[in-house]
Amino acid sequence: MSQSSAISWKNYLTLCKPNVVLEMLFTAFVGMLLASPGMPPIATVVYGIIGIALAASSAAAINHFIDRKADAQMSRTENRPLPKGQLTVANVLVFAVILGLLSMLILVLLVNPLTAVLTFVSLFGYAIVYTLYLKRATPQNIVIGGFFGATPPLLGWCAITNTIDAYALLLVLIIFVWTPPHFWALAIARREEYAKVNIPMLPVTHGVEFTRLQILLYTVLLLIASLLPYLTGMSGLIYLGFALPLSIGFIVLALLMMKTKTNKTAMQTFAYSIVYITALFAVLLVDHYFLFTL
Repeated sequence: MSQSSAISWKNYLTLCKPNVVLEMLFTAFVGMLLASPGMPPIATVVYGIIGIALAASSAAAINHFIDRKADAQMSRTENRPLPKGQLTVANVLVFAVILGLLSMLILVLLVNPLTAVLTFVSLFGYAIVYTLYLKRATPQNIVIGGFFGATPPLLGWCAITNTIDAYALLLVLIIFVWTPPHFWALAIARREEYAKVNIPMLPVTHGVEFTRLQILLYTVLLLIASLLPYLTGMSGLIYLGFALPLSIGFIVLALLMMKTKTNKTAMQTFAYSIVYITALFAVLLVDHYFLFTL
């Protein structure tokens, strides 16, 4: 492979926001496994993951296209392919459309139409409703738009059962409540950049102190939401034994943010939030298979 083709390949991979998509796929995979008392059909899992991954990558590429001007002015995003001129707008749009179409074909033909419909709604919601409108319309953008990013476990569950289950919606609720404190911690540390490009993130419009308070309140709500799988009988004591300290740890960091008032603490909270959601879903899985073997 030539150096130019390798660079081009990496640029297209960057469009997909692989770190974000991998986290989404993990929660979708957990949803698939939780939906089945044993092991779900391997082919359905594989096709479902591929279809969801392609849709998420398509939405990410559209996000790159819509945000290209703002990205060029922010140090966190100025090296993305469009601001750097490594890809053209046409390259990105064609790539996004191809991924989106492939996703829908795979999900409709090889998984089930309901999963395809829900995945398309999530793609459209994130790429268009959130990125094009909500992101610049209201400081509650991440709260409202967070629903679209919270759907992967529902998509995974639906891929296996072809139904919208209450337990799957409970998983969506956890990610929905997790999203604001997760993202607002980053927004506090990057508030000057968001202000520069006129994106009304909560720290920009309502101040850092108010945002820290909101993060604390949401972490308390998250603690309550994280207990629901145990309280509803979805999971057992193994899950509870990890979910409780994980959620308390998030609250402690939120309190620490209010005390220290530094960007460093905000970024530590942001990093912990990623560990938190990954660990929480991993423990759900461990608990599920432990209960299944009893």
